Amino acid sequence: MKSKSQTKSEKASFRQAEIADVHDILDMMKEFYEIDQYLFDKKLSAENLYIFLQNGDLGRLWMIQLQNETVGYVVLTFGFSFEYGGRDAFIDELFIKKPFRNQGIGDSSIKLVLEEAKSLDIKAVHLEVESHNEGGIKLYTKHSFGGNNRKLLTHRIS
Repeated sequence: MKSKSQTKSEKASFRQAEIADVHDILDMMKEFYEIDQYLFDKKLSAENLYIFLQNGDLGRLWMIQLQNETVGYVVLTFGFSFEYGGRDAFIDELFIKKPFRNQGIGDSSIKLVLEEAKSLDIKAVHLEVESHNEGGIKLYTKHSFGGNNRKLLTHRIS
């Protein structure tokens, strides 16, 4: 019998991240943020990872593995939406190391997230994708993610 923290998918296996994974996650986050030149603050990211991993009400973070090698991670954060009928979630980050891309791992990751979201009584899952990320757009539309003729606008509180 599989535990909730160990879920198999077609191309990869997934397990919920633990505090012991923080160093590996930070290394992957740095690599992920460099793709689009996002600001990466290692100290702040570490603090946020500790908070997130210790509070299941905030969401889930899964390590993506092939055999015993970590090849990426995916983060699902929780929210609430009257428009969507209750609890919703956001795929905040999905990262797969470059040598492992285009092998079906992203597909398996999205399937895992959507299955878990359903079991968590999530009513809608949202995500953002850079307009130049054609591979990401193809992956997400394959899994019925679509636009709603709106733009996500963000105001950062500093």
